[in-house]
Amino acid sequence: VLLCDEPTSALDPELAQEVVDVLGQLAREGTTMVMATHDLRLASKIAEEVVFLDAGAIVEKGLASVVFDNPERERTKRFIASLRQEEAQKDEGG
Repeated sequence: VLLCDEPTSALDPELAQEVVDVLGQLAREGTTMVMATHDLRLASKIAEEVVFLDAGAIVEKGLASVVFDNPERERTKRFIASLRQEEAQKDEGG
C-alpha cells in the first residue's frame, strides 16, 4: 500500500507530470494507493474510486469516472469546476 499526501503540489509542471506517470504505472501494476490530492489530472488518470471530503466529512464517493464526469452533489460539482477552471488558466499561461 502506498500512502501519498499531495504528491504533485510543490512540483513544477514537468516534474509533476513525471510523478503522475510513475503513479499511473504503479496503479497499472496493481499497487493499492490511498492519496490526498487536489490534482484532478492525477486523480482522474489513476483512481478507480474517489472520496470527496469537505471540512472532514464525506460529501460524495464512488467510481472516479462517475464522480468526475457526473457528480451528484452540488458541492462536488463546484469543486471540480473550480479546479478545472484553475487548470485551464494554468494551461493558457495565466
